[in-house]
Amino acid sequence: MPRATGPLAEALAHRAVLLDGGLSNRLADQGCDLSGGMWTGRVLAESPGQVQAAHTAYVRAGAEVLITASYQVGHEPDLLERSVRVAGAAARAAAREVWVAASVGPYGALLADGSEYRGRYGLTEAELAAFHRPRIGALLAAGPDVLALETLPDVLEARALLRVLAGTGARAWLTYTVAGGRTRAGQPLAEAFAVAAAAPEVIAVGVNCCDPADVLPALEAAASVTGKPLVAYPNDGSVWDAATGSWNAPAAPAPWPVEAWRAAGARLVGGCCRIGPDRIAALGPRLA
Repeated sequence: MPRATGPLAEALAHRAVLLDGGLSNRLADQGCDLSGGMWTGRVLAESPGQVQAAHTAYVRAGAEVLITASYQVGHEPDLLERSVRVAGAAARAAAREVWVAASVGPYGALLADGSEYRGRYGLTEAELAAFHRPRIGALLAAGPDVLALETLPDVLEARALLRVLAGTGARAWLTYTVAGGRTRAGQPLAEAFAVAAAAPEVIAVGVNCCDPADVLPALEAAASVTGKPLVAYPNDGSVWDAATGSWNAPAAPAPWPVEAWRAAGARLVGGCCRIGPDRIAALGPRLA
């Protein structure tokens, strides 16, 4: 059966769609070695079958969108293409419509030092656009349903990505990682989301890889300036410690007020780091 029978944007106009969860935690649960700077990209290079198995676990949990393992893959066209192909195989094996979203991680992800949670890399918008252009080109050539411009810490990088997409006809969602009502680089959220308001390539905007408590204010800010469908896929409230390469978990799980997110306009909802298939399976009925 075809991977998806219609554009994701069409589905979002009518209903909520369930995203998958964290790929890295699922691969770790499968016994994969994620050490080194490429993280999930290492497993993609060495054991693509494990990546497909992780995608399949999310399909079985009810996920309707699979995000590829390209987040920390740099300028390696073969691996970027493979990430889309592997996710596509899992999607085609599903008994229902499943879309593939090609992950375009931020520049900071490739530094493997936690920079994606700080931004302000010292690069210009033009330099960031030059960095992302070949990666996006390789991903689009592989034929995903949509791009996931995700975990962006900085408005400057969002502008660079939109510059690359302009006029391509590609479709993408754009999500920031946020804290305390601002981007990780400290910009006001209304300013951050406004850059995507007039971009026809962007089908949805929102947040990912953030504390669940930061989701609703960010969605409200996005809705106020864009009028686009909203995206939310937070982590479990843990904080990444780049020095130790580990997550500092919260004392107690943070609540997910999914109904409030839906009321604010959320149409794509799922999980990011440390959210596994069981949490996605439990989330699905809350979107019905």
